[in-house]
Amino acid sequence: MSEAARKFADAGSRLADWCGKRERLVVLTGAGCSTDSGIPDYRDSAGAWKRKPPVQQRDFVAHHAVRQRYWARSLLGWRHFCRAEPNAAHRALARLESASRLHHLITQNVDGLHQQAGSRAVTDLHGRLDEVQCLSCDARISRTEMQQRLESRNPEWRDLMAAHAPDGDADLEGCDFSRFDVPACEVCGGVLKPAVVFFGDAIPAAQTRSALEMVERADALLVVGSSLMVWSGYRLVRAAAERGLPVAAVNLGITRADSLLEFKLQVPCSIALSQMSTRLGL
Repeated sequence: MSEAARKFADAGSRLADWCGKRERLVVLTGAGCSTDSGIPDYRDSAGAWKRKPPVQQRDFVAHHAVRQRYWARSLLGWRHFCRAEPNAAHRALARLESASRLHHLITQNVDGLHQQAGSRAVTDLHGRLDEVQCLSCDARISRTEMQQRLESRNPEWRDLMAAHAPDGDADLEGCDFSRFDVPACEVCGGVLKPAVVFFGDAIPAAQTRSALEMVERADALLVVGSSLMVWSGYRLVRAAAERGLPVAAVNLGITRADSLLEFKLQVPCSIALSQMSTRLGL
C-alpha cells in the first residue's frame, strides 16, 4: 500500500471510529465538499481568497451596472453549475443519515447537492441558487425560468465562453455589460436576486435559529470542507465548543477554528467520507 493510500485509509478509520460513537451527530459542510463535483471554491489552503471576492449585497442592490455584470456572468456560469452531480462525499453523508448515524446536516453551500444525494435533514444556511426572489414583493421563480428569460433577452451572450467560477459565476472579463438586459420581477417590476445570502448580507433569522438549535441538540459536530472564515459557519463551531461538544474537521488547509478542534484530517472530503462509509459498513 502506498503512503497516500495508507493515509487515506487511516483517515477513514479514525473518522469512522469518531462518528460511530455519536447518536446525535451534526455535520457542517462548506465549499470543499462540492469541489469534486466540479464547483470551484473561493479560498486556498491558507484561507486566503483565490480570486476577487464575490459580489456584495449592498452593491448588487444599489447599482444596476453591478446587476448587469452579475447576471451576464451567471447566464454562462449557470449552465455548468446546474449540471453538477453529487460526489462521494455527498453520498456518504446521505448514507450516514439513512443509517440514523447523522442527526442533521447544515450546509453553507447553495448547490442543493446534498438533497440530490438523498439527504433530507438539511438546513441550507446560505439559501439555494436554484431559486430567484424579488427583493420588493418576494415573488419567486426558478433559476431555470430566469435562465430562459436571460437568454431570450440577450441572445448574443449565449455562445460566449468563460471559465467556471464558484457558485454559478463565470470568469467573464473585458466585456461591455452596459447593454445587458436584466429582467425585472413580472409581478411588481422589482429587482430579482438569487435566493442566496450574498456577502455583506444577513442570514435569515429562521436559518440561523434552526442551525443553532441543531447544534444545541447535538452530541458532536463534524466540519467537512470549510475553512470557517465566514462568521455564519464559525459561530456554529464556537457554539458547539462553548457547550463542551467534541468538534472535528475534514479540510485541506487551515480553519478559523483549528484551536477548537479535537482533531483535523487534511484529506479530500470525498475520500475521507467514502472511506468512513466503508468502515462503518454503510
